[in-house]
Amino acid sequence: MIVDIIACDAGLNSVPPIYRLQMELNTIKDAFDRVAKKQKLSCSKTLEVIDQVGQEIEQAMAKMQSTDNGAGCFDQKSILLELKTKLNEMAPMNQLEGSQRELNVGLVKHAKILEKYFNPDISKAYRNIDFDIHIVNQIIASHFYRQGLFDLGDHFVREANEEDATTLKSPFLEMYGILEAMRCRNLEPALNWASKQSEILRQNGSTLQLRLHQLQFVEILQKGSQNEALKYARTYLAPFASVHKVEIQKLMACLLWAGWLDRSPYAEFLSPSHWERLAEELTQQFCSLLGQSYESPLSVAIAAGIQGLPTLLKLATVMAAKQQEWQAMKQLPVPVDLGREFQFHSIFVCPVLREQGTDENPPMLMPCGHVLSKQSIVKLSKSSTRPFKCPYCPLEATVGQCRQLHF
Repeated sequence: MIVDIIACDAGLNSVPPIYRLQMELNTIKDAFDRVAKKQKLSCSKTLEVIDQVGQEIEQAMAKMQSTDNGAGCFDQKSILLELKTKLNEMAPMNQLEGSQRELNVGLVKHAKILEKYFNPDISKAYRNIDFDIHIVNQIIASHFYRQGLFDLGDHFVREANEEDATTLKSPFLEMYGILEAMRCRNLEPALNWASKQSEILRQNGSTLQLRLHQLQFVEILQKGSQNEALKYARTYLAPFASVHKVEIQKLMACLLWAGWLDRSPYAEFLSPSHWERLAEELTQQFCSLLGQSYESPLSVAIAAGIQGLPTLLKLATVMAAKQQEWQAMKQLPVPVDLGREFQFHSIFVCPVLREQGTDENPPMLMPCGHVLSKQSIVKLSKSSTRPFKCPYCPLEATVGQCRQLHF
């Protein structure tokens, strides 16, 4: 029942989470745009009314000053009465109240939409878990350093008393030094690093070193130095010729266009996108050699949590209404579907017990080809004492015929 309520309400059965999130954000954006438009109209209307009032007052003051030379007090009073009459006819307060009223209505609607899509109390989705504070601090410090926020990372390390976390800083200092040099069109630091790591890069199937030399070759050629480019190619590109013959041939053809490569059939080699993609690949390979993922673990965890939060909040609300405690559950009663970008490895969920496989309860392949968890097979076979029938087909099997699967 809980599963049906949550799935139906959140649309989990029909709309993928990323698209549902996009629709919600579009709704919020539309509501904000309407409020912003009304705010601009209200502001322009207010300025218009103020200008009109100001003009009337300035005109009245000019008339009063012109009467100071000979006219009596009676004329000044008549000018003030005339000003009062004009202001009453303009009714500036009524004009301002009307535009302000429309703005207030829009603000109220916008606030309701925000309350609908942004739960003010997300602590309901929190489970009491004993985190290792040291590991959490290490993850946060690593996140700052890998983003290039070295001063912020140092401050955090000092305040968290995690001085050993400063060892995470030096590799990323080197990486950002290389990337900064690349932004200045200086490939020497990147080439030196790739040369030291050439064997590992080759084992990883990366062509990073070749592509760096390719860019350096093109930079030399663009400056018009044909002989220097040819010398560079013989020294650094020749070792790659046996495996990357086609790429090397294209680069050699560029020698005919030294100095005006931008007007040649090979002008594509000058595209800035080569530098951008190369910087991205260097970052990926650098992190890989450090034993870390390209994306920050902290960023991935937060992004996944944001996608799963609406489902968890709805679950907490439904369970609270039924006076049940969801935090004591070993497994959530509903799936939390995340995008493919958060799928890093295959997992097995037993279709009978509806539990994720573990080392103690691994997936087992039956002779018929269906897969169940080890605990399911033990229960179906009455503690491995008798043959059992597959829940999905009429074939029978024994525990001895089942084989463990390894993903």
